[in-house]
Amino acid sequence: MIKKIKKEVGCSFKENIQYMDQTLPVEKSFDIIRREMEIGGKESVFYYIDGFIKDEAMLKIMDSFLSITAEDLPQDAETFSKQKIPYVEVDVLKCFDDILRNVLSGTAVFFVEGYDAALCMDCRSYPARGVDEPDKDKSLRGSRDGFVETIVFNTALMRRRIRDPHLIMEMTEAGQSSRTDIAVCYMSDRVDEELLNNIKSRIEKLEVDDLRMNQQSLAEALFKRKWFNPFPKFKFTERPDTAAACLLEGKVVILVDNSPSAMILPTSVLDMIEEANDYYFPTLTGMYLKISRTLITIATVFFTPLYLLYMQNPQWLPGVFSFVMVRDQINLPLIWQFLLLELSIDGLRLAAMNTPTMLSTPLSVIAGIVMGEFSVESGWFNSEVMLYMAFVAVANYTQPNFELGYALKFMRLMLLVLTAVFNLYGFVTGCILVLCFLVFNKTLSGRNYLNVKIN
Repeated sequence: MIKKIKKEVGCSFKENIQYMDQTLPVEKSFDIIRREMEIGGKESVFYYIDGFIKDEAMLKIMDSFLSITAEDLPQDAETFSKQKIPYVEVDVLKCFDDILRNVLSGTAVFFVEGYDAALCMDCRSYPARGVDEPDKDKSLRGSRDGFVETIVFNTALMRRRIRDPHLIMEMTEAGQSSRTDIAVCYMSDRVDEELLNNIKSRIEKLEVDDLRMNQQSLAEALFKRKWFNPFPKFKFTERPDTAAACLLEGKVVILVDNSPSAMILPTSVLDMIEEANDYYFPTLTGMYLKISRTLITIATVFFTPLYLLYMQNPQWLPGVFSFVMVRDQINLPLIWQFLLLELSIDGLRLAAMNTPTMLSTPLSVIAGIVMGEFSVESGWFNSEVMLYMAFVAVANYTQPNFELGYALKFMRLMLLVLTAVFNLYGFVTGCILVLCFLVFNKTLSGRNYLNVKIN
């Protein structure tokens, strides 16, 4: 683990190089390159990471250094950076902490004999995949690009959409070992200053060794959730157009290096069920889709518990709905049928995720048909229960947030168990608990899911 080092670069070239050689595992780690070179009759040593540097750019820069004579060599590092380095991104560093961080981040740093500072050139070439449309946040219309694992590319994708000087992207880092780059993006003329200061203060005060899971680790460190409340605290998106739209609404967007998604604050339940198509369709169509998604989301929570409640109390069922009654013999209690099917659906989902792409669709269809047909014929499940659970399984995919889907699933399971055990009183208690989970689910902005301020 590299700790904060306050040591300054001295005038002794040998001491500076000796300190760098002792701190960096130059001999043990093959990808840390140490390159000696003579510039204007003076010794110099370059340090950089193999795989990050643009070879063509470095060759041209080094070629220009070889043409420097002793008479042309400036007296100090600042003048050298201005007159002799034919490159755009150049810094003069005097603190070894900054030097080591830059080297391990991929920039090229070199020392020149007689200078009391190091020169840093950002010649990085980021390893990254293509900017393709995200698999999860698909849109029928609009752009087809998505965030990648490189933070600089992600900021550029948003900057391309918002060419406004009020768009601020502040770079910081977290994790003593990982030193992960974090970009806090906001519109200075629209953002909630209290929220922004709260976010930046929390990031600055983070005392973590590393961000193992990148964005998720940052989210957990920023706001520790209560284990019994499964509702997500943050909204995530892999679409730069959605992130740009949120910025223009006055929200704060947080990008983490190595993570192909953006974290958006503040968040309410309406933000969670929103998707990219809502921005591209006409107002009436977008509102209809949003209302439909909201109603279906509510139905996924209460549909099966209500059905179980009426099956336990058939005398409450209106005559017009008598056709929903279970006609076949019930060999297994309905509550156990619902719970087993909930588990089976998750098993099918996990199997589809881990199945090779070319086989996932046919195997999922075959498994669904075989399980559905023979489980009913064998007497394990009733056809009505299978129908309603099939609706719930499909309806879960109408809203884009994966974490919210499982939070609603846990609420549904709680309602099913309470209804099965305590009948009507259990159902009413479960509804109150669901409302409490929403009302008291405090987010980083200090508001709950209904966008009400919590003291």
